[in-house]
Amino acid sequence: MWEYIVSRIRLEAEYIVQTGSTVRATAAYFNISKSTVHKDVTERLIEIDNQLYTEVRKVLNKNLSERHIRGGIATKNKYAKK
Repeated sequence: MWEYIVSRIRLEAEYIVQTGSTVRATAAYFNISKSTVHKDVTERLIEIDNQLYTEVRKVLNKNLSERHIRGGIATKNKYAKK
C-alpha cells in the first residue's frame, strides 16, 4: 500500500478514537468521501495496525448503537426551530 494512503488511514483512525467522531463527521473533517473513510477504517486499517483497528471498531460500534437516538434528537431539534 502506498505511504500516503497508510498515513491518511492512521490520521483518520486516530481522529475517530480521540474524538469519538462518526464516519460522516470524519469525512467532512478530512474533506474526503464517507465511503473512503469507511473502507479505510473497516477494511484497510486491520492490515496496518490491529490494535488501532480494535479501538476504532469500539467507537464505530458505539456510534452504531446510538444512531437511532441521534436521528430522533435531530428531528426533534428540526421541528423545535420552526
